[in-house]
Amino acid sequence: MERTNNIFLWLGAMLVSVLLISCKSEFEKIRTGGDTAGMYEAGMKYYDAGEYLKAQTLFEQIISAYRGRKEAEQLFFKYAYTHYYLEQYILSAYYFKNFSETFSNSDYREEAMFMSAFSNYQLSPSFRLDQSNTTTAIDEFQLFVNTFPRSERVEECNRLIDQLRSKLEIKAIAQAQLYYDMQQYRAAVESFGMVLQDYPESKDAQNIAYKQVLAEHKLAKNSVYSKKAERFEKTVELADRFLTRYPESDFFQKVTDIKFDSNEELKSLIDG
Repeated sequence: MERTNNIFLWLGAMLVSVLLISCKSEFEKIRTGGDTAGMYEAGMKYYDAGEYLKAQTLFEQIISAYRGRKEAEQLFFKYAYTHYYLEQYILSAYYFKNFSETFSNSDYREEAMFMSAFSNYQLSPSFRLDQSNTTTAIDEFQLFVNTFPRSERVEECNRLIDQLRSKLEIKAIAQAQLYYDMQQYRAAVESFGMVLQDYPESKDAQNIAYKQVLAEHKLAKNSVYSKKAERFEKTVELADRFLTRYPESDFFQKVTDIKFDSNEELKSLIDG
């Protein structure tokens, strides 16, 4: 009985192997057959079945042959999507953008422009890494909004732009804080100032403004004699701006103390 079961298992395994080989042979036969129309038809079937790697492989072989033909629009569009579905986002961004520029009158152009931006969105890394793709995605989402202001995707684009800008903001704050922690106070002052300039509506604006006052004060304290007066004056200026803007702040007394100390330092420099 055990031997019979083993035979059936072996036959079943052989049958599965034969079926797999025949399926592979069918694809290989199409791929190597040289029949452009056949590869187009099979590629579309593979695409519709979600077999994107096979579809992509066939599309790559025939795409140049279909340039200028009526089938080219759908072929190029789905070819771009195969890269997206296979998580090849660098290539999908490239091919969707290329499609929108090549087929400027296509009904698919709106979707292609969105997918180019969304592919770059997918490439946007942790805020600690280079943000080139984040910036590109923001630019492309904004271009989409400007090009298709009545599109149903505009709301989503604006939401994604806000999300990406938030990531850039976090990176900018982290960079400024790093300068501060490394006691590079001049760079910290400038960096905190750039954050306030670039993200005036930031929920962390008060804390950033406070850090800028701290950094300027420390910069003045650690400056050479010839620079002290100028930098203490700048500290007082930043402190006044903070106290006027955030009169209810938890940092109000600390900033007041910094302003008082800076004015005392200025008096000392004048008297000295």
